[in-house]
Amino acid sequence: MADTDTEEMSEEEKAMMAEWENMADEAADSPDASAGSDAGGNADLDDDVTSEDDLDGAADARLLNQDEIDSLLGFDDQDSDSDQSGVMALINAALVNYERLPMLDVVFDRLVRLMSTSLRNLTSDNVEVSLDQVSTVRFADYMNSIPLPAMLAVFDAEEWDNAGMMVVDSALIYSVVDVLLGGRKGTSSVRIEGRPYTTIETKLIERMVAVALSDLSSAFDPLSPVTFSMDRMETNPRFATITQGNNACVLAKMRIDMGDRGGRTEILIPYATLEPIRELLLQMFMGEKFGRDSIWETHLTKELYKTDISMQAVLGEKVLPLKDILSWKKGTQIMFNVTPEDRVEMRCGDFPIYKGTTGQKKGHIAVRVDSYVEPKAKGEEEF
Repeated sequence: MADTDTEEMSEEEKAMMAEWENMADEAADSPDASAGSDAGGNADLDDDVTSEDDLDGAADARLLNQDEIDSLLGFDDQDSDSDQSGVMALINAALVNYERLPMLDVVFDRLVRLMSTSLRNLTSDNVEVSLDQVSTVRFADYMNSIPLPAMLAVFDAEEWDNAGMMVVDSALIYSVVDVLLGGRKGTSSVRIEGRPYTTIETKLIERMVAVALSDLSSAFDPLSPVTFSMDRMETNPRFATITQGNNACVLAKMRIDMGDRGGRTEILIPYATLEPIRELLLQMFMGEKFGRDSIWETHLTKELYKTDISMQAVLGEKVLPLKDILSWKKGTQIMFNVTPEDRVEMRCGDFPIYKGTTGQKKGHIAVRVDSYVEPKAKGEEEF
């Protein structure tokens, strides 16, 4: 009967019973369990009590610690350059699903090279600029994730009639201030937290942002000329709103190192700002023609010039009722209000091309082209 009940058990119940049996065996073999049993015949009762305690201890041992929870949720690699993992990767995968703009990678690579040279000239120090990643984020999610304190520079794209934002973290702010004010090399910058940024610090960062925006304009020049000009500098993300919270934005994360000092800066450009040059940014490489072949176009143009077409010289036109046309007979004469001096219209099919005067040449009737007829605009009516 027991065998029949065991066979009717589900696989999950069998696995659970096997796990409990293993736990009971381990508890029985442990020194604490041996010491807890008495020699007077109560060993079975003590073994049961010990087994229950060990089961509770095993259940506590299976509880995840904080590091394991962070790893599961994907919070342990927020500061690293690697992709997110765990539950956060699944959540973020469904947040932003927007088209990729391949040419932006080329633009930001060009920006990195330009900024490396410009910041070396600004700081008179060895500056290394590296691009971490170019990704797509929601504007509201990014604003909530900005580590404070930081400076947020809102800039305008004048030709595109829209705005963008550049974020400079506190480590880079103090590093730039230390370098520009003559700090010693080989020593890390001193970070003073718990106070607002001074006017001198703000002005120095504005100078660095102006250099970066000038380089960003130069990076976009091969695609479309644009001028980025700084609008204002903010320290509170609530005052730096440049688009709606649900709108998708392109985020470029860069690292700026100046010896032992440095920090991060991020450029956020909404997709609405890039919409005027969206077709250009969809190119896979610079100068892509989206399927056009100049060699084939030139060959086709040359062949079209060799094509034979039929021309008609219309001496005159007249509109008559259908009943008059049905009454025509052989020998019927039709009078046109046309004189030999009037110009005739030359057509190719139904399209008028030239106007000229009639005459004779070598015993044949000929038409001399006097003027070209401009094609009518689409939808233009004839009067």
